[in-house]
Amino acid sequence: MTSTPHGARARARIEITAAIKEEARRRLAEQGAAELSLRAVARTLGMASSAIYRYFPSRDDLLTALIIDAYDSLGEAAEAALKASEGASAGERWTAVCEAIRGWALAHPHEYALIYGSPVPGYAAPATTVPAAARVGFALIDVVRDAHRTGELDVAPVPADLEPEAARMAADFVPDLPPAVAPACVAVWAQLLGLIGFEVFGQFTRIVEERDAFFRHTVAGLAHTVGLRPAATH
Repeated sequence: MTSTPHGARARARIEITAAIKEEARRRLAEQGAAELSLRAVARTLGMASSAIYRYFPSRDDLLTALIIDAYDSLGEAAEAALKASEGASAGERWTAVCEAIRGWALAHPHEYALIYGSPVPGYAAPATTVPAAARVGFALIDVVRDAHRTGELDVAPVPADLEPEAARMAADFVPDLPPAVAPACVAVWAQLLGLIGFEVFGQFTRIVEERDAFFRHTVAGLAHTVGLRPAATH
């Protein structure tokens, strides 16, 4: 069956869009997000500068597409680990998802830097990035939610002065869980990203040598913080 001109144009647009994003990722690795230039990307691809704006009207639009792709890729890795660990204990599932997040970050350091590193000067991420950004966090929350449902969650109370904030946070993103879970989830999320960031960005050099064991030990402590029974470390 012969392709229609419309179908051929759509495929060509998909291919060119993918090529633009791939070249932009290469430039992120070499120069960083702050130096990303649509004109430079177009020049490398042999496109007229005016042509690339039909795909991405501005540098910020290209950055947003790269950010969403990175969040989705990371989210897929976390969700795959969550699914693969079905039937394991809550602590084991927690560790599996955390290790998937770390593995993705080590394999994609420049994309990790794009989404969790220093803000890009002059760029403000739009609301369209939020659903993709939330995927990885919700994979961890699903572990906590399942543990709560099966009675494997032991939530420590929060101080009285934090109770109103805990209630607000819980209403925003974990309304089906005890309010004390919410600040614990936020705290361990920040600690997990910091832990991974230290490794990705080289801050553990000459400090932590056995990084796999160190990571498993640390995320077991984070599991305890959110009320899970930590997985056994080896």
